[in-house]
Amino acid sequence: MTTTIQPAGGTPLVYQCALPLSRQTLTFTAGLLRARLKKIGSRWRKLPPGKIALIVLATLRHDHRLADMAGGNGVSPSTIHRWTWEIIGLLAARAPRLDRALATIKKAGGEAVLLDGTLIPTRRRSGTANRSNYNGKHKKHGLLFLALTDETGNLAWISPARRGAASEVTAARHDHIAGRLRAAGLGALADLGFTGLDPDPEDPVIITGYKATATRKLTPAQRHANQALSAARAPVEHGFSDLKNWRTLTRLRLSPAKATILLRALLVLTRQHTTR
Repeated sequence: MTTTIQPAGGTPLVYQCALPLSRQTLTFTAGLLRARLKKIGSRWRKLPPGKIALIVLATLRHDHRLADMAGGNGVSPSTIHRWTWEIIGLLAARAPRLDRALATIKKAGGEAVLLDGTLIPTRRRSGTANRSNYNGKHKKHGLLFLALTDETGNLAWISPARRGAASEVTAARHDHIAGRLRAAGLGALADLGFTGLDPDPEDPVIITGYKATATRKLTPAQRHANQALSAARAPVEHGFSDLKNWRTLTRLRLSPAKATILLRALLVLTRQHTTR
């Protein structure tokens, strides 16, 4: 007797889904993979590099389940997972370091950068590790990272991911942002969360505006200055929006180390796809 093992519903249905990325992004990603295969002498893969790159980009952009992507392409979920992290590693290796990113902006004629931080949501951890990822400002669990953009909102650099309980100013001190800005001859516009970051208040390179206290209110001139600063900082939100269009960041299930690799890979893809 012959037994045929098939899904209860019969043959799986395959449907099309648009991927809102440029052909240039696909060509760039596939080129990295082809160079990698040539370097390691791999002569065979289940699918060609262009198709593999398309699957990985779709996985990152739409956060599809690996099993769903595997069923539609005739491979196993573990194969999709392996391809995804192989390409993520290739992309992350091309992410610029902080000093080089600042030097590029300076060479292009820039005078200032925009500095801000954001929280990438994560699943709630269990046990005593729960509190390390909880951010009191946003009232949720996540990983904190900082980003620099140019004056038009193009992402230039992303910091390592840190636990959500960390503060933005502490993270910036770990990355020596103030010293790197001064060495590059650039200034930075930031929000009040970075107050006190610059060690030289007499000659600051980081402008954060004025902060009211319980005993001191802001003058009309100081409020006007804060409004002007907020307007100048607005493009940094466009950079974060471009990055968060990659839906794999909707709710991470990664350690900070692997999240850093993923974020740097997405930075390279975002810079490749979006330029203002």
